[in-house]
Amino acid sequence: MSNHEFYMNLALQNALSMKGQTDPNPLVGAVIVNHNRIVGIGAHLKAGEPHAEIHALQMAGDKAKGGTIYVTLEPCSHYGRTGPCAEAIVRAGIKRAVVAVLDPNPLVSGRGIKILEQAGIEVVIGVCEEQSKKMNEVFNKYIVKKVPFVTMKSASTLDGKIAAHTSDSKWITSEAARADVHQLRHEHGAILVGVNTVMKDNPELTTRIPNGRNPVRVILDSTLKIPLQSRVVTDKQAKTWVFTSAAHSPYKKSALEELGVTVFVTSGSDRVDLVETLQILGEQSISSLLIEGGGEVNASFMEQHLVDKLVLYIAPKLIGGKHASTFLEGAGLDKMSEAIELIDMDISKIGRDYKFTSYPNYSHM
Repeated sequence: MSNHEFYMNLALQNALSMKGQTDPNPLVGAVIVNHNRIVGIGAHLKAGEPHAEIHALQMAGDKAKGGTIYVTLEPCSHYGRTGPCAEAIVRAGIKRAVVAVLDPNPLVSGRGIKILEQAGIEVVIGVCEEQSKKMNEVFNKYIVKKVPFVTMKSASTLDGKIAAHTSDSKWITSEAARADVHQLRHEHGAILVGVNTVMKDNPELTTRIPNGRNPVRVILDSTLKIPLQSRVVTDKQAKTWVFTSAAHSPYKKSALEELGVTVFVTSGSDRVDLVETLQILGEQSISSLLIEGGGEVNASFMEQHLVDKLVLYIAPKLIGGKHASTFLEGAGLDKMSEAIELIDMDISKIGRDYKFTSYPNYSHM
């Protein structure tokens, strides 16, 4: 590992420690090195607060002059809620900037680098580029397409069942795996289920970890049959947004709104329009969406190629039963040649269960 990779890896680790706090902004880490000593380190903590470079520069103080700054994302060049980091780096007297990846926003990509180079700063681009891109997969999609990065999460037995034929599902996976799911919730801006899940399980859809962030709860409900006494309606632990269709009940819509629930009516005649749902979520600054639906909701998103990432927890158990629910239902594909391939598979063990993380590849479809 080169010195550049060593220090960039430190910056990446620092950035990742803030996962779940910065959206819709990216995760960014910065490390300043002078005479082979780390003199400053920082991470972006929250949207609207100073960027990673500023925290690192403040820690380094005068020791930044003549040093090298390692940044996981191109320093910004524009005035927003904070000033341009590229100009702050110039003022600090930094002599070299090592940047993992350019800003994915085509409107500003390369501008920060230009400011640095025009000031005579040596710029190195592409160190740990792939690691940085993967770390900011949510931001990279949202900043370009203005819709959230969609992760589908499910838990099943080894034979693919998410419940017994009696609908009993507690618990498929171990406590350790369920704790990992709560971390996933903390890292996402919104969590989505169908109304049938609400009616069957009456879930809270909150994050139960210390200092965890509760995502916005998104419910798909074509006719607004959600019970007014549901926890997601009454507990006030997080915002609840219900997406419905033209077939909704105006009376029920008013009743929900009086209870503090936000109702979005999509253009679907009798089913919620999923593409429009994602567009609305993007307009509401939701950059990441976690789907925890049943087999039909999951199939609807997958069939429309709206899923960016799949996280599947598999318990070493067998249930069987042709009427037991699976995590992916719907009509299904006609031919094996049409199967959706999963790529970049990562497999880890959590407690007695296994966690599969992968990305659907729709390119051949």
